[in-house]
Parts: sequence; C-alpha cells; structure tokens
Amino acid sequence: MTYEVQFKPKAIKDLQSLPPDIQSLVLKKIEAMRDNLQGNIKRLTNFTPEYRLRVGDYRVLFEIEEQTLIIYRIKHRKNAYQ
Repeated sequence: MTYEVQFKPKAIKDLQSLPPDIQSLVLKKIEAMRDNLQGNIKRLTNFTPEYRLRVGDYRVLFEIEEQTLIIYRIKHRKNAYQ
C-alpha cells in the first residue's frame, strides 16, 4: 500500500531548522515509509500523534488517516515527547 504524505506547518518549520545532512536523511526515511510503512516505526501509547519514525537521534511524529500519513513534528529525541 502506498501512502500520501502531508506535512503540517510545524513539521515543515522543524524540518527547515535541521542541519542539511539530517534534513536529507529524514526526507529519505519518510519517502521509504510511504511504501508499506517501512522503517523503524512504533505505535505510541497514551500519546498523540499515535506513531513515531526513528531517524537516528530524531523522531518523526505522525498519524495515519486512511491513505495519508500526516507528519506533525520532527524533533530531537530528547524533546520529542514533551
């Protein structure tokens, strides 16, 4: 199953604040996630959004709505769950 990716404004801002090498790595992992949710994905308990993608020390927080992956935040792991 192939998903469409939608970025929220805060996720775009988070992505732009990352160093260029990390930006490209995160985008590459998000692109891989579009196909059958490949990658280091985990469902979070008692947290919104419901899922996270691990990319090194960074976390991509997202939800799945039908055929769409909605990216909410891209944060360093020490700040991701606050």
